[in-house]
Parts: sequence; structure tokens; C-alpha cells
Amino acid sequence: MQSFRSRSKRSQSKRSRSRRSLAAVLLSAVAVLLLGACGTLSAGSGAIPPTPVETPHWQTYAPFGVTAARLADDGRTLSVVAEIPHGGKTCVRDLKAVVTSTSDRTVWVQVSYAHLTGDPHADCAGTTTGTAEVRLPSALGHRNLATDVHTTFTADGADLPELRLCGERGCHPAPTGCTPASYNQAVMALDVPNHTRRGDEHCDEKWLVFDISSRMGPACAEGEAPGCGASRGDRWFFRAEKAGWVPIVRSTKSGCTDVHRVEPAFPSALCSGLPPVN
Repeated sequence: MQSFRSRSKRSQSKRSRSRRSLAAVLLSAVAVLLLGACGTLSAGSGAIPPTPVETPHWQTYAPFGVTAARLADDGRTLSVVAEIPHGGKTCVRDLKAVVTSTSDRTVWVQVSYAHLTGDPHADCAGTTTGTAEVRLPSALGHRNLATDVHTTFTADGADLPELRLCGERGCHPAPTGCTPASYNQAVMALDVPNHTRRGDEHCDEKWLVFDISSRMGPACAEGEAPGCGASRGDRWFFRAEKAGWVPIVRSTKSGCTDVHRVEPAFPSALCSGLPPVN
């Protein structure tokens, strides 16, 4: 009996150890799977992929602006001065000007340069000027030179070889004189709203005075609501100069008092009988 019991106990002990070993193996496998899963989750969702490095390459840009233009004695060789980046050797190369189109009124010239983009790149926060030269297909003559939508030059009235930068009144403002086109140019020289109306003009070719009426208040038909049709009246005095009519003074008073305070030479015959502006 004792021998049988001893064998039975040893057998039970072996089976217990086998079960414990199997359980340990299974737990180890589960732990490996869990750790593997955790590692995959962390790497897949939490890690930030590295930022790709852009390969340096040269790219074409337009300058910040064209500030001047010069025309040689032959009337065809053009030099344009452009504002460009500055700060290193890779900021600008191949600054050039190219004729892109011509017409009876305008010659279009495109100015461009190449800039190195990508990493590493130079600090090009500064600005400088550079000059590009181009030969026009024919003499510029009285045509305009356009380098972009907002920048146009002309030889008319210019101090050659420098071309004149056209202003808000265009490249060829109407000459001063007692004409409707000249009066319209005078209104454009004032800081007044659009749709300003001009009153009667008093002009002697060198001096000019007229009243203007500018709409004020809401945009609605007169009488539609309070404030509709409201306007402000002013009287402006001008002197003729090479660039056009130049404003002298604004007034609402009668006669010549305000203008003579600033410009005593203004003819009294043009203003002495003017009533005050409502």
C-alpha cells in the first residue's frame, strides 16, 4: 500500500509540474504578443515621421518691383533697375529682362531672376537693386514701357536717358488748358471720392478754379431715406505746371480771400465774384 501511494503521489507531483510549466509557457507567449502589440501601437500612432528635406533647386521669381528705367541714345537699348533679395550668393542669379510683347502703344518687358530654394538655403531677408539690360525690337518712341500691371514708364516729358514713371493720371495726362479733358485731370489730382461732380470752371490757361460736389452718407437714391443724396461741396484753386494742374488750396468762402492768403498771384478776375459754397 505504501509503495502504491508513493508512486501515486510522485505521479500527481509530475502532472502538477507539467501543468505549471505549460501555464508558464502560455503566459510568456501572451506577454510577448502583448508587448509586440504595444510596440506596434506606439510606433504606428505616437511617432512623428521625419520631415522630408527639399532638394535645393533654382526657381524663377519676379522682382519686388522695378524702380527705374533708362533708354540709351539709340532708343532701343533699355536698362531696368529692379529691387531683389540680398544676403548671400544663392539669393539671386540670372537677373534678366525679356521683351514679351509689343503694340502700337506699349512694349511689355518681363523682369525675372533665379533663387535657390530648399535646404540648406541662404538668409535673403535683405534687399538690394540690380540692373538688367534688353534690346528692344524697335525704338521705344512715344510708346509706353510696361514691366508689370502697376508699373509703366514713358519717354514723354522724361529727363532722358531716364524714363518717367507714369502716375495715377496715366502716362499722357491732358495738357493744362481750358478744356474738359484738362479739367478731368485736375479732379484726378484731388483726394476725392469716385463719382465726384464738377461745377462751373473759371480758367485762363495758367490758373483754374471750380467747385466739386462729393456724395456722402449711405448709397441710396435721394429722398429714399434720411441721409440719402447728402453731399459735400468744396472749391478748389489750381496752378498750371509741367506735370499738370496742381491744387493750391481748398475753400468754401466767397471771393479770393483763401487763395490769396496762399497764392497772391491768383487772378482776382477768376474768383472775386464767386459766392460761398453751400
